[in-house]
Amino acid sequence: MANLITLSDILAARDRIAPVAVRTPLVRLTRARLRMAGFAHLADTTPDIYLKDESAQPIGSFKLRGAYNKIAQLSDYQLSRGVITYSSGNHAQGVAYSARALNSKAVIVMPNNTPPVKLAATKALGAEIVLVGPASTDRKLKAEELERDFGYTMVPPYDDEDIIAGQATIGLEILEQLPNVDLVLSPVSGGGLLSGTATAIKLASEARIQSQKENRDLRETSATSALEALSPTPQVFGIEPEVSADAKQSFDSKTLTEWPAEKTTRTLADGLRTQSLGQRNFDHILEFVDGIITVTEDEIRQALRILLTATTLVPEPSGAVTLAAALFHHHELPKVTPSTKIAAILSGGNLDPNLRTQLESEAALARA
Repeated sequence: MANLITLSDILAARDRIAPVAVRTPLVRLTRARLRMAGFAHLADTTPDIYLKDESAQPIGSFKLRGAYNKIAQLSDYQLSRGVITYSSGNHAQGVAYSARALNSKAVIVMPNNTPPVKLAATKALGAEIVLVGPASTDRKLKAEELERDFGYTMVPPYDDEDIIAGQATIGLEILEQLPNVDLVLSPVSGGGLLSGTATAIKLASEARIQSQKENRDLRETSATSALEALSPTPQVFGIEPEVSADAKQSFDSKTLTEWPAEKTTRTLADGLRTQSLGQRNFDHILEFVDGIITVTEDEIRQALRILLTATTLVPEPSGAVTLAAALFHHHELPKVTPSTKIAAILSGGNLDPNLRTQLESEAALARA
């Protein structure tokens, strides 16, 4: 039996990260905004979408949650030796920020194709950067080598119970902010965000339903009608680029699958280029996730343009995949109607300035 995190682990993580992590807003993408931004053709059929804006975190990404939850539990000796991780960008910033907050050194192994904005942000937080090739296995192997040589403590980007529990706090917040949510969409790459969010949504919903059962006087009505009135458990789907669909293949086959770097690096969503789910993440995903679907590169670009023109949010491609799924993949999502309440996690807002200029130009041309 896989060692899965518990609701108690997630609640403890929520308390632990409270001094540094923001309780991020849930921003509604209204049909009126879509029409005003020139997307009237989507406004009539789109479900009720709420964007969980993790770009509001101090590092512009959800990754702070898991990184701080992990590092805050280290001993004084471990902190004195320093921490190390491997990341394409956002987890790097999460570790660097957390290490600085806890007076520890951070060493980050990053791919040489990391967007300059993420590289600069990581350096600005005081981290030591080591560059390697583009494959996720390259940076993992180098980080493990440095861990052995210098006695650093590894802070994995996703395959770790403390990381999963930290990311899971997003799920708790969604349930508190939108109690009647029907469907939660999360980006998936290594699986930390999806596995944590799904675990929190399902466990917290089960606890809520159990509490409702205990507080309801079943003697005054039939058990069947009483149970039908209880709040349903939201479904949770992972979203990833179709050109980097190792997670979907793994989920569908129930066998952990790895894709080569030359495939996964084709996507615009640089944060979703990991070659395989982590084993712990996969265990949680099989237990708590309802499905994984993929979106095209063009759909990701369209979702980015919509976010930049119809909202005040600044998304990065990895975060925009959930909106792409909500808008363009109704047929693959369960019972989606215009009244369905979808919470789509916008995982980060570290958008490359050059890409933003391109997207805004494309949006202007489309409206002309």
